[in-house]
Formats: sequence, structure tokens, C-alpha cells
Amino acid sequence: MEQSLVQRVRPYLVLLPDAVISDVTAAKIHGMPLPSRVKSDDLLHLTRPPGSPASERAGVHGHRRKLLDADVVQLEGVPLTSVARTWIDLAGRFDVDSMVAAADWIVSQHHRDYGEPRLARLPLGNLQSYVGSLRGTRFLRRMEEALELTRVGVDSPPETALRLLMLRAGLPEFTVNCRIESPRTHRAVWADLGNGDYRVCVEYDGLHHLTPEQQASDNERDALTALAGWRQIKVNRLQMRQPATVLFPIRTALRDNGWRG
Repeated sequence: MEQSLVQRVRPYLVLLPDAVISDVTAAKIHGMPLPSRVKSDDLLHLTRPPGSPASERAGVHGHRRKLLDADVVQLEGVPLTSVARTWIDLAGRFDVDSMVAAADWIVSQHHRDYGEPRLARLPLGNLQSYVGSLRGTRFLRRMEEALELTRVGVDSPPETALRLLMLRAGLPEFTVNCRIESPRTHRAVWADLGNGDYRVCVEYDGLHHLTPEQQASDNERDALTALAGWRQIKVNRLQMRQPATVLFPIRTALRDNGWRG
């Protein structure tokens, strides 16, 4: 049986009892979305207090930082940096969009009429307060810029990428996890992104939308969206490689419904 990441790192924590799992290793254990160039980092990242003696070992990347008690959590009996602390420690390796995708994941929460409620790993206000308390931290402006673009309710990094693409193209703001009322059926549906002013919504269809069960659910959602009088555009992974093919139908639907941008 393949060792879990926690099992791999546990012996090092026995040898270095003042160490805390951090950076990419902590992000992987938390399940935080990572860009591919960071995800491929297989080193075990450990943070120790400033002034700790050097203890470089094969396969280990050591860091020296002062961590507050609130910066450290316990998982399966081992200490690792919290999701918020991990997020700021990775700011130097993330671009702004990767920071937004990770922050969207941290703060995502919603409660729909179906499925289990999704709870935030940390509410957006708490993450903003945490970053606001930092002084003299490198890449602070990058964190602040990412938080300005972070929204609550995003389900996946591709949805973040789609939202940022639309925003930077000058389209009006779309609401994340947008509730659409269907008065003819007295039922609501939720769109990944929706603009109520122009009654246009956008769905990102990932691979799970290819299953027969999900397609049946999607067909019902599509019908209810149409009955509510909304225009719906669907986007997939291949289209995201050519932004113009994504933006053109969205822009057209908005203009058909009165947008003058």
C-alpha cells in the first residue's frame, strides 16, 4: 500500500521535534489546489523556528520562520501550518490567479436545495483579517490583490479561471453560485456564474458532466434555466485554451439582453 504524505513525513518529525509541516507539503495534505509547476514539487517541506541548527536531509526542504500558535494545526497527530498560513507561505511561488484559486477554495461555502452544505475552511472575513494583520511580509501586495478578486461559493479552480477571464475581458460582474428562480415551475437552479441584470449565466462543464447521471441532471437544469428566461452558455476545458471562443458567446448573449459594454 502506498504511503500517505503524512506517513512519509512522520519519521522526520520524530527526528526534528520542533519542526512543522509547511508550504507545498502542507498544501497537499490540506487538499489545497496547486498549479502544476508547484504540485510537481516532491520535497518534504518543514518549518523550524529561527535560529534552529541546520539539518538538511535528502528529500527535505527546510525553512526557518516564526510561527504563532494559531498558525499551526494538528492532523493525524502531526503539526502542520493552517490553511491560511500555508496560503501566505506559498505567495512567493503562486501567481495572482493561483492565489485566487486557492483562496476561493479556502472560503468556499454554500447551501443549495440539494446535496450537502459546503462549509468554508476559513471564512473570507477571517482570511482578510489575517492578511490585514501582517506587517512587512513579502508578497503582501500579491495577497491583497488576490483577496480583492476572491469570491465565496466557487466550486473548482477552473471556475475561478473562467470568472477571472470574464472579469479581465471587461464583462460585467457575474455572481458565483447564482440562484435562478424558475417561476413557471416554482423551483430554483444554481448556475456557476450568473448576471441577474442581463439574465445570462455561464456553466463550466468538467469531466464529471460526462456521466449519464450528471447529464440527466444537467438537462433538467438547462430546461429550468430556459423556463426562467435566462440565456445559458456552457464552457469546457478545451475551450478555455482559446479564450476568444469562450468570451464571444457570453458577450453576444449579454448584448442581446441589453448590455452596452
